[in-house]
Amino acid sequence: MLSHEDLKQKIELIEERLGVVFENKNLLILAFVHRSFVNEHREWMGEHNERLEFLGDSVLGLAMADYLYRRLPASQEGELSQLRSRLVDAASCARYLQKLGVGDFILLGRGERLSVGQTKGSILADVFEALVGAMYLDGGLNIVRSFISTHFEAEIEEAIGSPPRNYKAELQDYSQRRFGKPPVYRVVEESGPDHAKLFHVAVSLGERDLGKGTGLSKKQAEQMAAQEALAQIEQEKM
Repeated sequence: MLSHEDLKQKIELIEERLGVVFENKNLLILAFVHRSFVNEHREWMGEHNERLEFLGDSVLGLAMADYLYRRLPASQEGELSQLRSRLVDAASCARYLQKLGVGDFILLGRGERLSVGQTKGSILADVFEALVGAMYLDGGLNIVRSFISTHFEAEIEEAIGSPPRNYKAELQDYSQRRFGKPPVYRVVEESGPDHAKLFHVAVSLGERDLGKGTGLSKKQAEQMAAQEALAQIEQEKM
């Protein structure tokens, strides 16, 4: 179990992975403190990372908007907004944190640890936003812009070059042609606490369940279920 003191000892390693040296180390430490950890150590720990997360959410959106505005001078507002939304959503932020390799340093309460909290997408995403907020407070927007372009330029360029595949739309088209009616999605389970809820969705075509998906929102879970269903359909055609 990682303690607050253990985290302090890892600061230099974290900075190395981030490529950012903090003047105020306490901001960096705070970015990794989950609410559940504070709830179990109120006698000496009074603050968690949610305020930094709130700030980082807006700063990340600005940094991505700035990158896209400069990178795509001919693109219109609608396209830029769509790209930014994809690049700053919870799933993307969770992947960014995983890429940095700092998820193991998150301070969690016992309950979250037992449920493998470090791997929950929403927790990873929140810590990434908190890190961005901490960088902004410590060094300003230019530090954040440099951090984003240094670590995530490949992900941004991939998003620019390849629009997302709409699995739900594809499955709907197939179902209408094959059965004369749309697929049916249903939530089969909701798991986790309110702040980190996961939705488990199944999709059926005709009388068959063809796919299941899990996501941080019903919409995301439906996309994952549609993806699995399309893969099953393709396999049956082979």
